[in-house]
Amino acid sequence: MTLTKDESGQEDADGKGDLTGSGEPDRPGADEGYVPSQRRIDREGYKRARSRRATAIAALSTLVTGVVLYLVVVNAPGWSRTKETFFSAEYAREALPKVLEGLWLNVRLLLICGAAVLVLGMLIAVARTLRGPVFFPLRVLAAAYTDFFRGLPLIINLMIVVLGVPALRLQGVTVDPVLLGGTALTLTYSAYVAEVFRAGIESVHPSQRAAARSLGLNNRQALRYVVLPQAVRRQVPPLLNDLVSLQKDTGLVSIGGAVDAVRAADIIVGRSLNYTPYIVAGLVFVALTIPMTRFTDWVTARMDRKRAQGGSL
Repeated sequence: MTLTKDESGQEDADGKGDLTGSGEPDRPGADEGYVPSQRRIDREGYKRARSRRATAIAALSTLVTGVVLYLVVVNAPGWSRTKETFFSAEYAREALPKVLEGLWLNVRLLLICGAAVLVLGMLIAVARTLRGPVFFPLRVLAAAYTDFFRGLPLIINLMIVVLGVPALRLQGVTVDPVLLGGTALTLTYSAYVAEVFRAGIESVHPSQRAAARSLGLNNRQALRYVVLPQAVRRQVPPLLNDLVSLQKDTGLVSIGGAVDAVRAADIIVGRSLNYTPYIVAGLVFVALTIPMTRFTDWVTARMDRKRAQGGSL
């Protein structure tokens, strides 16, 4: 080891002087003690002050709006009667356990119908994007399916399937209102989801398919391994929005007599003539929907950030 001396007379190993004044030799990548300029400090302080001011204004505005709405509602001439009919604590306590019990049916319908909708919607979208004259009849049928069920109101579709199919008295066909209601939901939402998937498939640039073909993949392999993965990633936010809507519309199966959360509330309302159970059922659906909505917003914002940064989707 070679010992040298720096300008202050202190010995140093391998000829490296102590330039930091800390008694330790310099290390590559060591903290150089960056000190921001006064202008940057002032700018950051201004941003924090403006953020605090905006937060205070938003909070005050929200408080004032809430107070005004509260005063308008409670001072309405019919508020006392409305409070008794729609916001009774007694009937809310009675309805909540039964509504939660019926909600389990809505959750099962969401899970089963959601999976069926994704599969059927994907098949319809692929059928609509097939190329070649030989697939023309399949493309026409897929387009007719999506046009019909997107135009048909869901409530009418439910009535036709739930009430019309049992009237046919077909052998081996179920008359269970839950299964029939789930079928109607699947038929309607698969048409919407098919259009979402089709938009994603058509958004993939043709050069992607051409590059896959140049690597030796056939049309089916290019669609499966190149086009569909990109299309699905791009369409995740609208797909999640459709699932949120499906979660709410599962309550419509009650028109066939299935005892879900809405039907459980309806039974109590029919007996008591008090509408508080409907409010309870509505709040339960809102509590179930909000996490899915916030998750959808988070996924959308994340994908937007990656797109803005030039990252892959």
